[in-house]
Amino acid sequence: MKDLQYPLHFRFKVTSFANDFTAVDAAGNTIYYVREKIFTFRDRIMVYRDQQKTELLYELVSNKLIDFQQTFTIYDAEQRVVGKVRRKTIRSLWRSTFNLMDPEDRLDHSIKEKNPWTKFFDGLFGELPLIGMLSGYVFNPSYILRNDVGEEMFEIKKEPSFFGRKFTVHKITTREIDDERFVLSLMLMVIMERSNG
Repeated sequence: MKDLQYPLHFRFKVTSFANDFTAVDAAGNTIYYVREKIFTFRDRIMVYRDQQKTELLYELVSNKLIDFQQTFTIYDAEQRVVGKVRRKTIRSLWRSTFNLMDPEDRLDHSIKEKNPWTKFFDGLFGELPLIGMLSGYVFNPSYILRNDVGEEMFEIKKEPSFFGRKFTVHKITTREIDDERFVLSLMLMVIMERSNG
């Protein structure tokens, strides 16, 4: 993965029927275009170099036809396994949780919602007539990616917006790490959690 300039920004298209977004770096340069393939039996998310889809860089493929303990395998362009992400569906009723595994299936990181009350109030507020449309501007969840000893590595926050969806990724750790698997995992999480906040 290229050297990334943080913070990163994920910007969903407002006018698109597809679940897709553009990832740009701190300088405003497009670094990825992420698109969920719809009308397929298994969830598939494609990560391209740009919006023209000239080069497929990564593919995230679900192992199940339904969303129950769903696991996505992340492949690079040569079909090598980069890692896996498993959503903890039962617990996500309260706090969204995603477990990250390395290519050897070892659980070593997790992504968790920072404040589960945000999701609760967003759901409650969103049901109110008319003013419920403002929930996307008022309730904005954030998520923390930690390693297996609890060290915070990344934080991703939903930015206030009325119509589209915008997320900002901050790299918290100062240690030298390979960002590839973690940024891809955050991209996947954003696709799955887009409707919250």
